Amino acid sequence: MRAASCVDIALQLVLLVGGLAVALVASDVAVSYTRALAHALNAPSFVVGVVLVALGTDLPEIANSIAAHVQGEGDVNVGDSVGSTLTQTTFVLGLFPLILAVVVISRRQIGLVTGLTVVGLLLTAWFVSDGHLGRLDGLVLVVAWAVAITLVARYAGVGQVLDEPPEVRIEGHVPRALVVLGTLIVVGIGATVAVRALVGLAEEVGIPAFALAFFGASLGTSAPEIVVDLTALARGAPGIALGDALGSSLVDATLSIGIGPVVEPAPVTARLAVTATLYTAIAISIVGALLAIRKRHDRFSAPVLIGLYALSYVVVISVE
Repeated sequence: MRAASCVDIALQLVLLVGGLAVALVASDVAVSYTRALAHALNAPSFVVGVVLVALGTDLPEIANSIAAHVQGEGDVNVGDSVGSTLTQTTFVLGLFPLILAVVVISRRQIGLVTGLTVVGLLLTAWFVSDGHLGRLDGLVLVVAWAVAITLVARYAGVGQVLDEPPEVRIEGHVPRALVVLGTLIVVGIGATVAVRALVGLAEEVGIPAFALAFFGASLGTSAPEIVVDLTALARGAPGIALGDALGSSLVDATLSIGIGPVVEPAPVTARLAVTATLYTAIAISIVGALLAIRKRHDRFSAPVLIGLYALSYVVVISVE
């Protein structure tokens, strides 16, 4: 192995470890302040996870949506946003039982959020069926997100027990919300650095291009949610973890897809976009129904969720 290659691998390892370390530390702070903010607002942590934490962990997808449309790449926006929607509700949620053996599920919460997410996806499938995402399409999706989080804030927390928060130094609702968003941005940066380093390592050791794309894409879109959600579970805050995983899917299916065309309309590949979007809507409907019926998420339901995620690649590749 060449000396330059060894140096490159060493550098990627440093970036990988450093990025993960930064993301983990920041996520710990974000979870603590989210729990404190939820308690101060007299709101269940699930609701705060959907409304606030999910918005923070989805900032990379939102930024990507705008950048993609400015460059006329509607497929990049739809592919990333719809893929992230699926990933959060299947793969990320499927990892939960690795940390917490049983996650108690509220039928009201799971039904409301997954139902609203499916509505967003069906709207998206309709809008992309003509091969174009226009400003009006985007505006409808952005408004749909605003309506959705209003409904979640009003109805998802009914009858839920408030989380007992840890003590934090900073007081006040707005300062705490800013700390949450700020630390989530740091989580996103750290996770992105780690993922890029992992991709770089894979390239150095000669992993095939398809495997690299498969692994890198799925991990890259999910990294912030994985770090924050698993940290929340480890800290005894399953409401935040569940709210973020489901809320991120809701953001991706509405705001993330919609914000790009509001800035600049762009073409999309209709057949691929419609197929992937409808598959994701079906998969999320199955997840919502399964968890609502069982009222728990455990090592029985986890393989079903991850299986739905894996099957998506078969479906999309067969169409492509």
